[in-house]
Amino acid sequence: MRAKWLKLLALMLAFGMIAAACGGDSDGDSGDAAETTTAETTATTAEAPTTTETELETTLPPVTVNYGGELIMGLEAEATGLRPWEDSCASPCYNIMITIYDKLFEVDSNFQPTPWLAASSSANADFTEYVVTLRDGVTFHNGVELTAQTIADMFAIQQTGSQSSGSIAAAGIAAVEATGPMEVTYTLAAGNSAFLSYLTRAPLGMVFEPAAAAADPDGFSLAPVGTGPFVIAERDVDNQTTVVRNDSYWMTDSEGNELPYLDSVQFRPIGDEGTRLSSLVSGTTNAMQTLRQGTIRDARDAGGLVMYEFQGNNAGGGMFNNLVAPFDDVRIRKGLTHLNNQTAVIDALGGTGISLPGSQWFSPDSPWWSQAAADAYPQFDIEGGTALVQAYIDDPARSDGKAVGEPIFVELSCPPDPTLISAMQVLQTVWESTGLVTTELTSFDQPTHINNALGSPDNGFVGTHQAHCWRWSSDEDPSLSLNSAFGAPTAEIAGEFGVPFSATNFPNFFDADMYANLVAAIQTDDFQTRYDLYEQVNITINEQNPIWYSGHTATAIATAEGITGFNGWTTPDGVLGAGFPAAEGRYTFIRFEG
Repeated sequence: MRAKWLKLLALMLAFGMIAAACGGDSDGDSGDAAETTTAETTATTAEAPTTTETELETTLPPVTVNYGGELIMGLEAEATGLRPWEDSCASPCYNIMITIYDKLFEVDSNFQPTPWLAASSSANADFTEYVVTLRDGVTFHNGVELTAQTIADMFAIQQTGSQSSGSIAAAGIAAVEATGPMEVTYTLAAGNSAFLSYLTRAPLGMVFEPAAAAADPDGFSLAPVGTGPFVIAERDVDNQTTVVRNDSYWMTDSEGNELPYLDSVQFRPIGDEGTRLSSLVSGTTNAMQTLRQGTIRDARDAGGLVMYEFQGNNAGGGMFNNLVAPFDDVRIRKGLTHLNNQTAVIDALGGTGISLPGSQWFSPDSPWWSQAAADAYPQFDIEGGTALVQAYIDDPARSDGKAVGEPIFVELSCPPDPTLISAMQVLQTVWESTGLVTTELTSFDQPTHINNALGSPDNGFVGTHQAHCWRWSSDEDPSLSLNSAFGAPTAEIAGEFGVPFSATNFPNFFDADMYANLVAAIQTDDFQTRYDLYEQVNITINEQNPIWYSGHTATAIATAEGITGFNGWTTPDGVLGAGFPAAEGRYTFIRFEG
C-alpha cells in the first residue's frame, strides 16, 4: 500500500498540481497562434507606466552574439533533487534541471509538443505505438553518445522511479525499445493521442545518462549528467547551485552561433517573496521568479526591472472531499461555491488587475476555453448560495447526521502563506455571514497539506481533508491533468474503460459519463472533437462542483535591465517556443545585451 501512496504523490507532483495557491498557470492546444498566453512587461522607472505585450514574437530579429556573464537567479524554493525520474519537481526545480537536461520534446507557442532531442515522431492509427527518431551528434556531459538504447536503458530506471513510475502508469506505457540505432518505439497499453506531451516534462522527457544514474543513484542528484547546455559545477543544497557552460553543446542558434551564450548560471533559493525581490532590486541577484500575484504587483512598482509575465490555465481555488459529509451533497458544494467572492479572494492574494477569475479548467485566452462551461459555473450569489445550504440543513435526511436546522461544519485548510490565509479568511467571512456555516481555518506546511489530501491505507486513501486550498490545471495537454484529477477510483473501473489505473483523484469525485468523455478525448487527435468533449467535462464539473476556482495564477520572471532571451527562444528546427510558462526559463538563449 505504501508503494501505491508514493505513486499517487509522484504523479500529482509530476503534473504540477501542487497544493499552494488560490491563483494559476496555463495551457493551450490548437492550430491557432497563441495570442495572450504570454505577456512581456517592461517598466523602466518607478514613475514610468507599465506596458504589456500580449503576443509572443513571431518574427525574430537577428541575434547579436554577446558571450559571457553569469546570471544569478533567485528561486522561490530549493529543488528537492535533480534526478528527473526520482525527485519531485515544481517550478524552481525545472529552472535548474532545464540547464542540465535536454528534453525529447518541448512545447511550442501553441503548447503543442515539438521535437528537441527528438528529430521526428510518428504514431500508428490507434495511438498505441509511437516511433521517435533521435538527433545525431548529441553527447552527454561525460562524453557518452546519445542513442536509442540510451532511452531504453533510461526506461528500466524510470519504471521504479518515484516520479516516473506514476507518469508511466498514467501514460499507459507497456514497453520502450530501441528498434534502430537512433529509433525508439514506445508501446502503450491503450491508445493515447496526447502521449508526446508526457515527453515534454521531467519524469519521462528529460534525458539523463543511465549508466551514471545506475552506478550511483543517490550521488547523481548532486552530480547529474545530461546533454544540456550547462554542466553542474556546484551543488550546495539550500544555498546555491551553479552550472557552467557546456563547451561541447550540440545546438546552435539560427545564425549558426554556438549555444549557450552565458558562462554560468547561479541559482539561489530565497523562500521569502519580499527578500527575493529586494535581492533583485539591490543587485545581489540579477533575475528572479515568482508564482505570487502580490510579488508581481510589487515588482512592477519597483521600477527598473524587465517583467516576463505569464498567465494561463493553472488556477487556484480548492476542492471539497466528495466522500465526506456534508460535501457528499451537491447542494452544499454548489452553495458554498456560490458563496465564493472571487473578486475579494483575488484581491486578498494581491492579484487585482493581474489575475483573471477562473470558471473552468482553462483560462479565457486558451483555445480550450468554453463559454458554455463559463455559463455553468456558479457565480457569486449570496442569496442563491444561502438557499442551497439552507435546503440541506432543513433536510431530515442530511448526510452529516446533525439535527435539522443545525449549521454545517467546514474545516477550511490552506498552507501558511499570509496571502493564502487572507484569501481563506474571505471565504470564511462570507460563509459564516449566512449563519448556516461554522468554519475552522487550519494551516499545514505544504507536504502535510498534500498528505491530508492523499490520505493513507487506514482510510482507504480518501484523505482527511474537507474544504482544501488547491491548484488546478496545467500548461500541458488537458488530458495530463484532467484524467488524473478525476480518474477512475479503482483499477476495476479503469479496466472497464480500457485504460491503466493511476488516479490522483483528490476530490474523490467520479462521474462515469464524464470519465467516458475524458477517455474518448485521448482516442482522437481531432481538435474540434476533443474540444467538444472537454467542454462537456467542464460543464459537468461546474454542475456538480467537486472543486471551486478563485483566479488563474499569474507567474513572472523579473530581471535587471540588459538581460534578454527569456522570450522568443526557438527549437533546433526553428519553431517558436512557449516562452516562460509557470516562471520556468529556458536558459540556452539567455544573454547580456552589449
